[in-house]
Amino acid sequence: MNKRITVIKGDGIGPEIIDEAIKVLDAAADKYHHHFTYNYIDAGGCAIDKFGTSLPDASLAACLDCDSVLLGAVGGPKWDQVDPAIRPEKALLKIRKEMGLFSNLRPAKVFDVLAAASPLKPEIVAQGIDLLIVRELIGGVYFGERETKEINNELKATDIMSYSEHEIERVGRVAFETARKRRHHVTSVDKANVLDTSRLWRKVMHRLAEEYPDVTYTDMLVDNTAMQLVKNPSQFDVVVTENMFGDILSDEASMITGSIGLIPSSSLGVGSRGMYEPIHGSAPDIAGMNIANPIGTILSAAMMLKYSFEMEAESQAIEDAVNAVLNEGYRTADIYTEGKIKLTCSAMGDKIVSKL
Repeated sequence: MNKRITVIKGDGIGPEIIDEAIKVLDAAADKYHHHFTYNYIDAGGCAIDKFGTSLPDASLAACLDCDSVLLGAVGGPKWDQVDPAIRPEKALLKIRKEMGLFSNLRPAKVFDVLAAASPLKPEIVAQGIDLLIVRELIGGVYFGERETKEINNELKATDIMSYSEHEIERVGRVAFETARKRRHHVTSVDKANVLDTSRLWRKVMHRLAEEYPDVTYTDMLVDNTAMQLVKNPSQFDVVVTENMFGDILSDEASMITGSIGLIPSSSLGVGSRGMYEPIHGSAPDIAGMNIANPIGTILSAAMMLKYSFEMEAESQAIEDAVNAVLNEGYRTADIYTEGKIKLTCSAMGDKIVSKL
């Protein structure tokens, strides 16, 4: 099978972790007789430096004309003072919008051999942490109208959070369908005691829940969810929520696993094409040092094979290879503990390829 993948290495450690994911994809292609064609494009801070914009038209066109996109990371302090209209993060928002990627899937799972790395108490981790956050991605306050203006010699800023029934229903359906492939439990997170958007969110979710009688459904306020993630994370299977709440809660969930460097994500819309990326940032403080953890990016590539290319066996083989390497005690610097074997970023990629 031939697949065309648009690759955005991006900024900071992005090029290093992408290189390792490509190694693994090539190994999977060789093993299972596929062919992946890569189109490397510029987006983020590196594109600002080259072209004066974080997303050149040609780069966006390449994202719209491919089977899926693989992204490293974008941004960094170097570009903090640029025009807000062309900040590196704007590139990602525009790609998501133009590709119609309305749902972001972020798993948070504790590897058994890394349980001690979790900041939670051992007795909490022992109950098992394996959840998936489904975040609505192209609506809400991040995409609403915004304004800063002066009133009576004082600046006032406004950001509009807006959701339609259609936007809520389509991401909710992703959550329920995903739960059917997992443990059949959906927790919908909102702030319905305060926000009109959340009250509409809850109304639509209740209507959807009636279509999925085989899935257990629970409402939970966002502040309680934040507490429950650290108190009793084993209660969660699939968590679905709006854009800003999902952004915050998925970062919290990733940290209870022990390292943000281990967590992949996928952004999907209608159809099979998606964008896949690790959830961490560009980490410019360690860029070029060959010590970043590539596992989150490698597992993102595995998600691409599963969700966009329907290559279940290939995806599972990559996950199994990652597990085998961790079980044998190999670690990158962020998850290293005494008595284990410390590897560089590239060496970790090589080791996973060898297991694959």
